[in-house]
Amino acid sequence: MLRGLQERGMTPMVTLHHFTDPLWFYEMDAWEREESVALFEKFVRKTVEALKEYCSIWCTINEPNVYALSGYVAGAFPVKRRGLKIAMQVQANMIRGHAAAYRAIHEIQPDARVGYALHYRPITPRRWWSPLDRLMRNIQSSGINMAFPSALSGGTMRSPLGSVQIPEAKGTQDFLGLNYYSVDTVKFDITNAKELFGKRYFPEDSDFSATKMIANIPQGIFDTIKWATQTYPNLPIYITENGVEDAEDTLRPRYIAQHIHQVWRAVNFNFPVKGYFHWSLVDNFEWERGWTQRFGLWGLDVETQKRIKRPSVDLYAEICKENGLSSEMVRKYCPEVFEKLFPV
Repeated sequence: MLRGLQERGMTPMVTLHHFTDPLWFYEMDAWEREESVALFEKFVRKTVEALKEYCSIWCTINEPNVYALSGYVAGAFPVKRRGLKIAMQVQANMIRGHAAAYRAIHEIQPDARVGYALHYRPITPRRWWSPLDRLMRNIQSSGINMAFPSALSGGTMRSPLGSVQIPEAKGTQDFLGLNYYSVDTVKFDITNAKELFGKRYFPEDSDFSATKMIANIPQGIFDTIKWATQTYPNLPIYITENGVEDAEDTLRPRYIAQHIHQVWRAVNFNFPVKGYFHWSLVDNFEWERGWTQRFGLWGLDVETQKRIKRPSVDLYAEICKENGLSSEMVRKYCPEVFEKLFPV
């Protein structure tokens, strides 16, 4: 696959950990254990030695916050124990694993670019005038978004349960990968202890995806990039995931166009965005939700493996060829948002 990308003039980025663990690793309690750090470094060394001829951009860990919170807090991913304290312990070990991987990769391949992919979730209070809603916004944003960024920027992992010193993590990234999908609204809810007494939701009038898992809020990707530039001044940024589940491909064209437009807007602010990866080329098995959500530009017949072309394929191809988004593309593929993107 990497040779094929190179032959087609494409620059690959390889992600070394994307949620799945070997069964033997799971059975030894995975990232809960300190031994996970050395084991991950060993795996990274073997992988990078094998692939260094074909790749020099490495993402150590994809969405460590989702891995920890979806498993150890929400219980959506397979784990043996649950609790916020364990989730923070897991994130701390993942931070240590990332730092060890960063140094190992640079030892093997000095010119490599190494980072990780953060699922950044912008959160806005339902009522800005409400101190309780703002408090929930601050607590939830910190709990969801800030463990890895705080450790890599200053050597201290911050969490709702306190701080953990991880000095070896400071400065261990050559870029920041951002996965952005949508924006949550949060309100204070004294009955919802599981989510630290906050309730996250999308407003009823949102532009929803098929299962209402994603609301199309393009402004959020600009705000996410802006947050990254404030957290890590001058650090290169890659949008490592951005997309929407849409089997009928009716929302996806405008979602792509509106989000690419916001990335262009960010570049015009001189924010250091160096690349954009759409999620996903082909429908993927969506972890605990199986085949119920279709994120692909190309559809997939699970039984035959046949690829099914969706209109967004041609839109995205035109964006890539042009290295830009034109009014003609918007008029052709998603005329319903033309006046929003190109006002008279």
